[in-house]
Amino acid sequence: MSNVGKPAFTGLVYFAGVFCVGLYFTFSAVQGEMGLFRRAEIAADRDALAQQLKVLEAEVAEMENMTRRLSDDFLDLDLLDQQARDVLGVMRSDEMVIR
Repeated sequence: MSNVGKPAFTGLVYFAGVFCVGLYFTFSAVQGEMGLFRRAEIAADRDALAQQLKVLEAEVAEMENMTRRLSDDFLDLDLLDQQARDVLGVMRSDEMVIR
């Protein structure tokens, strides 16, 4: 028996195994749960949520301002008049409603 072809075959099997493992790790790095594509999705979600947070913070600041302006310590008569008109449908006697 000749052992001439056996080392070449063993090297080929070893190379194929290392290549497959490398291919697996490369695929996982790109497509995996924490891969490059997922990282890009997370960054896009983060940016969208940051924008949504800014909008909500502005709304909250506006509501806090209106609440402060209608408090017992600081009463804004113009805002009170506007709220009475919007919520209760109140109007002054010298106004006309045109629909």
